[in-house]
Amino acid sequence: METYSKTTENPKSREALKKERRIKGFYIHATVYVCVNLFIILGGMYKNEKNLVVMDTYSTAFFWGIGLLAHGLTVFGADWVFGKGWEERKIQQYLEK
Repeated sequence: METYSKTTENPKSREALKKERRIKGFYIHATVYVCVNLFIILGGMYKNEKNLVVMDTYSTAFFWGIGLLAHGLTVFGADWVFGKGWEERKIQQYLEK
C-alpha cells in the first residue's frame, strides 16, 4: 500500500490531492456564502422587518447561489457528466472510425 505524500511523483496521488483541494475550495465557498448571506438577510431584518418580503434582500443570495451551483457542478459533476466511462467510450468511438 502506498503512503500519502504531498511531494509524491505518483500521478494518482497528485490527482487525488488536486481533487481534495477542489472539494475543500468548494466547502470554503459554501461556508462564506452562508455566512455573508445570513449577515445580509439578518441585517436587513434588523433595519426593517418589512425587508424580509422584499426581493432585494435575497438577490445576492440568489445570484451568488447560481455561481455556487456552477462551482459545485465543476467540482462534483465533472465525474458524473464526463467520467472515466465517458472517456473510454469516446476513445473507442474514435478508434473505430
